[in-house]
Amino acid sequence: MIQNLVRGGVAGAAGTTVLNAVTYADMAWRGRGASDAPAQVVEKLAQAVGHPVTGSGDSRDNRLTGLGALSGISVGCGTGVAVSALRRVGVRLPWWLGGVVTGALAMAATDLPMAGLRVSDPTTWSAKDWVSDAVPHLVYGLVTYAVVTAGEDRS
Repeated sequence: MIQNLVRGGVAGAAGTTVLNAVTYADMAWRGRGASDAPAQVVEKLAQAVGHPVTGSGDSRDNRLTGLGALSGISVGCGTGVAVSALRRVGVRLPWWLGGVVTGALAMAATDLPMAGLRVSDPTTWSAKDWVSDAVPHLVYGLVTYAVVTAGEDRS
Protein backbone atom coordinates (compact mmCIF):
# COMPACT_ATOMS: atom_id res chain seq x y z
CA MET A 1 0.00 0.00 0.00
CA ILE A 2 2.79 2.46 0.89
CA GLN A 3 4.51 1.76 -2.44
CA ASN A 4 1.23 2.54 -4.19
CA LEU A 5 0.88 5.87 -2.38
CA VAL A 6 4.51 6.80 -3.07
CA ARG A 7 3.99 5.98 -6.75
CA GLY A 8 0.97 8.30 -6.74
CA GLY A 9 2.95 11.10 -5.11
CA VAL A 10 5.78 10.72 -7.61
CA ALA A 11 3.27 10.60 -10.46
CA GLY A 12 1.61 13.77 -9.20
CA ALA A 13 4.99 15.49 -8.89
CA ALA A 14 5.86 14.54 -12.47
CA GLY A 15 2.49 15.77 -13.69
CA THR A 16 2.83 19.00 -11.73
CA THR A 17 6.25 19.64 -13.25
CA VAL A 18 4.82 19.23 -16.74
CA LEU A 19 1.78 21.39 -15.89
CA ASN A 20 4.11 24.15 -14.72
CA ALA A 21 6.28 23.83 -17.83
CA VAL A 22 3.23 24.09 -20.12
CA THR A 23 1.90 27.06 -18.13
CA TYR A 24 5.23 28.90 -18.19
CA ALA A 25 5.68 28.17 -21.89
CA ASP A 26 2.23 29.68 -22.52
CA MET A 27 3.16 32.74 -20.46
CA ALA A 28 6.39 33.15 -22.43
CA TRP A 29 4.66 32.60 -25.78
CA ARG A 30 1.79 35.00 -25.19
CA GLY A 31 3.55 37.40 -22.83
CA ARG A 32 0.86 36.99 -20.21
CA GLY A 33 1.41 37.44 -16.51
CA ALA A 34 1.21 34.84 -13.80
CA SER A 35 -2.10 34.31 -12.05
CA ASP A 36 -2.41 35.65 -8.54
CA ALA A 37 -5.41 33.39 -7.86
CA PRO A 38 -3.43 30.75 -5.90
CA ALA A 39 -2.08 33.43 -3.56
CA GLN A 40 -5.58 34.85 -3.11
CA VAL A 41 -6.97 31.40 -2.28
CA VAL A 42 -4.24 30.87 0.32
CA GLU A 43 -4.90 34.31 1.79
CA LYS A 44 -8.64 33.68 2.12
CA LEU A 45 -8.16 30.18 3.56
CA ALA A 46 -5.58 31.42 6.07
CA GLN A 47 -7.96 34.17 7.21
CA ALA A 48 -10.86 31.71 7.42
CA VAL A 49 -8.97 29.40 9.79
CA GLY A 50 -7.78 32.29 11.93
CA HIS A 51 -4.12 32.26 10.91
CA PRO A 52 -3.59 35.16 8.51
CA VAL A 53 -0.31 35.26 6.60
CA THR A 54 2.13 37.53 8.41
CA GLY A 55 4.19 40.39 7.10
CA SER A 56 3.41 43.46 5.05
CA GLY A 57 4.12 44.83 1.62
CA ASP A 58 6.39 42.85 -0.68
CA SER A 59 7.38 40.43 2.07
CA ARG A 60 3.77 39.36 2.63
CA ASP A 61 3.03 39.29 -1.10
CA ASN A 62 6.06 37.07 -1.71
CA ARG A 63 5.01 34.78 1.14
CA LEU A 64 1.54 34.44 -0.40
CA THR A 65 3.01 33.77 -3.85
CA GLY A 66 5.22 31.02 -2.41
CA LEU A 67 2.38 29.49 -0.44
CA GLY A 68 0.14 29.62 -3.52
CA ALA A 69 2.75 27.75 -5.55
CA LEU A 70 3.22 25.19 -2.77
CA SER A 71 -0.54 24.66 -2.60
CA GLY A 72 -0.50 23.83 -6.33
CA ILE A 73 2.26 21.29 -5.78
CA SER A 74 0.24 19.80 -2.91
CA VAL A 75 -2.87 19.50 -5.08
CA GLY A 76 -0.84 17.90 -7.86
CA CYS A 77 0.84 15.34 -5.61
CA GLY A 78 -2.37 14.70 -3.67
CA THR A 79 -4.34 14.07 -6.85
CA GLY A 80 -1.67 11.59 -7.94
CA VAL A 81 -1.96 9.77 -4.60
CA ALA A 82 -5.77 9.69 -4.88
CA VAL A 83 -5.68 8.32 -8.44
CA SER A 84 -3.12 5.69 -7.47
CA ALA A 85 -5.27 4.66 -4.49
CA LEU A 86 -8.34 4.41 -6.73
CA ARG A 87 -6.44 2.10 -9.10
CA ARG A 88 -5.41 -0.05 -6.16
CA VAL A 89 -9.06 -0.59 -5.22
CA GLY A 90 -9.96 -1.53 -8.77
CA VAL A 91 -10.84 1.66 -10.67
CA ARG A 92 -9.10 1.00 -13.97
CA LEU A 93 -9.60 3.19 -16.99
CA PRO A 94 -8.01 3.19 -20.46
CA TRP A 95 -4.87 5.38 -20.43
CA TRP A 96 -6.46 8.23 -22.38
CA LEU A 97 -9.63 8.33 -20.25
CA GLY A 98 -7.65 7.94 -17.04
CA GLY A 99 -5.50 10.88 -18.11
CA VAL A 100 -8.50 13.06 -18.90
CA VAL A 101 -10.24 12.16 -15.62
CA THR A 102 -7.05 12.74 -13.63
CA GLY A 103 -6.60 16.16 -15.25
CA ALA A 104 -10.25 17.02 -14.59
CA LEU A 105 -9.87 16.03 -10.92
CA ALA A 106 -6.84 18.28 -10.51
CA MET A 107 -8.58 21.12 -12.34
CA ALA A 108 -11.63 20.78 -10.10
CA ALA A 109 -9.41 20.70 -7.01
CA THR A 110 -8.00 24.11 -7.98
CA ASP A 111 -10.95 25.80 -9.68
CA LEU A 112 -13.71 24.89 -7.21
CA PRO A 113 -11.97 26.52 -4.22
CA MET A 114 -11.29 29.62 -6.35
CA ALA A 115 -14.97 29.83 -7.22
CA GLY A 116 -16.17 28.96 -3.72
CA LEU A 117 -13.97 31.63 -2.15
CA ARG A 118 -15.00 34.11 -4.85
CA VAL A 119 -11.42 34.57 -6.01
CA SER A 120 -12.49 33.92 -9.59
CA ASP A 121 -15.74 33.15 -11.35
CA PRO A 122 -15.21 30.49 -14.04
CA THR A 123 -18.61 31.34 -15.56
CA THR A 124 -17.10 34.64 -16.70
CA TRP A 125 -13.95 33.16 -18.23
CA SER A 126 -13.30 33.58 -21.93
CA ALA A 127 -12.50 30.65 -24.21
CA LYS A 128 -8.81 31.64 -23.99
CA ASP A 129 -9.01 31.55 -20.19
CA TRP A 130 -10.52 28.05 -20.26
CA VAL A 131 -7.87 26.81 -22.70
CA SER A 132 -5.12 28.32 -20.52
CA ASP A 133 -6.51 26.32 -17.59
CA ALA A 134 -7.63 23.12 -19.32
CA VAL A 135 -4.59 22.34 -21.50
CA PRO A 136 -2.01 22.29 -18.67
CA HIS A 137 -4.39 20.21 -16.54
CA LEU A 138 -4.97 17.76 -19.39
CA VAL A 139 -1.22 17.33 -19.86
CA TYR A 140 -0.88 16.96 -16.07
CA GLY A 141 -3.52 14.22 -16.12
CA LEU A 142 -1.95 12.29 -18.98
CA VAL A 143 1.53 12.37 -17.43
CA THR A 144 0.29 11.58 -13.92
CA TYR A 145 -1.86 8.67 -15.07
CA ALA A 146 0.97 7.32 -17.22
CA VAL A 147 3.35 7.29 -14.26
CA VAL A 148 0.71 5.76 -11.97
CA THR A 149 0.18 2.91 -14.44
CA ALA A 150 3.82 2.50 -15.53
CA GLY A 151 5.14 -0.98 -15.04
CA GLU A 152 1.77 -2.60 -14.44
CA ASP A 153 1.14 -5.97 -15.99
CA ARG A 154 -1.05 -5.16 -18.97
CA SER A 155 -2.06 -8.73 -19.79
